[in-house]
Amino acid sequence: VQLQASGGGLVQAGGSARLSCAASESIFRLKYMGWYRQAPGKQRELVAGISSRGNTNYADSVKGRFTISTDNAKNTVYLHMDSLKPDDTAVYYCYADLRGVGYWGPGTLVTVSS
Repeated sequence: VQLQASGGGLVQAGGSARLSCAASESIFRLKYMGWYRQAPGKQRELVAGISSRGNTNYADSVKGRFTISTDNAKNTVYLHMDSLKPDDTAVYYCYADLRGVGYWGPGTLVTVSS
């Protein structure tokens, strides 16, 4: 599975941004897709995920601010980010699970300025 992420960039605190991740496989075949992030000096952490059944899960730090969604026709998963904080600054990675094998997309940097 190849994953191509886009979006991100420099955003002011309190602003919004949207990340996109296009998969080379039909997302109907993917058991799970998610967004992770890694801030400087920190471990990579799960931000949000969505299963093939549409069940979602979020990190406590982003609940109520971030929303994960999919466009099945475009084989794309989105991460809508609202009320961004400087602590959200990180490289964001798209992840997909196909039959128990994990795949990572290239990271995209989100920088939130205060």
